[in-house]
Amino acid sequence: TICSYHYLSKVSRVVVASRNYADFASEATFDIKKCDLHRLEEGPPVTAVLTREEGLHYYRTMQTIRRMELKSDQLYKQKIIRGFCHLYDGQEACCVGLEAAINPTDHLITAYRAHGYAYTRGTAVREILAELTGRKGGCAKGKGGSMHMYAHNFYGGNGIVGAQVPLGAGIALACKYFGKDEICLTLYGDGAANQGQIFETYNMAALWKLPCIFICENNRYGMGTSVERAAASTDYYKRGDYIPGIRVDGMDILCVREATKFAAEHCRSGKGPMLMELQTYRYHGHSMSDPGISYRTREEIQEVRSKSDPITLLKDRMVNNSLSSVEELKEIDVEVRKEIEEAAQFATTDPEPPLEELGNHIYKNEPPFEVRGPSQWIKYKSVG
Repeated sequence: TICSYHYLSKVSRVVVASRNYADFASEATFDIKKCDLHRLEEGPPVTAVLTREEGLHYYRTMQTIRRMELKSDQLYKQKIIRGFCHLYDGQEACCVGLEAAINPTDHLITAYRAHGYAYTRGTAVREILAELTGRKGGCAKGKGGSMHMYAHNFYGGNGIVGAQVPLGAGIALACKYFGKDEICLTLYGDGAANQGQIFETYNMAALWKLPCIFICENNRYGMGTSVERAAASTDYYKRGDYIPGIRVDGMDILCVREATKFAAEHCRSGKGPMLMELQTYRYHGHSMSDPGISYRTREEIQEVRSKSDPITLLKDRMVNNSLSSVEELKEIDVEVRKEIEEAAQFATTDPEPPLEELGNHIYKNEPPFEVRGPSQWIKYKSVG
């Protein structure tokens, strides 16, 4: 009887799912927040169409990143992940919204809060977690860790504050030089926004009309310093002066997607660079060594979670507009948790890279050569 009960409940679930599937709308149109503009007559649209397929894809992707970061937190507290570790939970609408608006052939470079971008650019969760635990199955073969992950057309993961911005302009220069219809998304945080090298880069990018979107992920705190205490002007989207800018609700994936499409079209048409400020929020501290509540209150974090969470916002839109059901999204949650658990299992059992790996991957496509080790008698062979 127990078996027959389970069988019947399974059949009834399938029947309910198929009936519900027929009842779902194929798409819905939503009002989205108007962007603040700088040196622009018109901005991104104030409505966005979301198809059911897109909604399910965005939901699964954001939920995967959220669960991956929570698992990273757990592994760090168990001392399985060591060293620097900057988590991305709370900011998922930024990386998923950006990726939804560009092509796989476009380019992206960011700072060291990079796990979400490594995933949206095509890296498997198991490779990200294995990189965090320093195993040879990691996306940088266990040699990069939290801050240095790479994928096709994804240039990291950069540890020096602001240093990725000139590199991003260089990538955009390469796109223009080779005559490709490609752009580079160059990301940095509000904490890096006062770096001199960023303003030097703005100048060159404007002079050379580079196809580069400079994106400031403003999560309101640079380490433990609020933007108001760190910047004389917190209008980061105006900081390019002669470069057009837009300020976007970075907690709404549809706002981010539509704004990025708008900026990408601007860059591809040969008009030069554009600035985007994404107003977002991180739930964790700056890094795992920062509890995150010495410079902001628990109440503030809870208020953002309850009113502006990017995953909850998308979920409510989909359920309220018949694009999905609570039950269907719960099934996705279960599948995501299972994937994360399996990835964590791999990341904790995969072997560490052997010592001989130390000299490898210095150059690409070069003949093997010897690298001196800790003493002149120890030599490693370096292969690309």
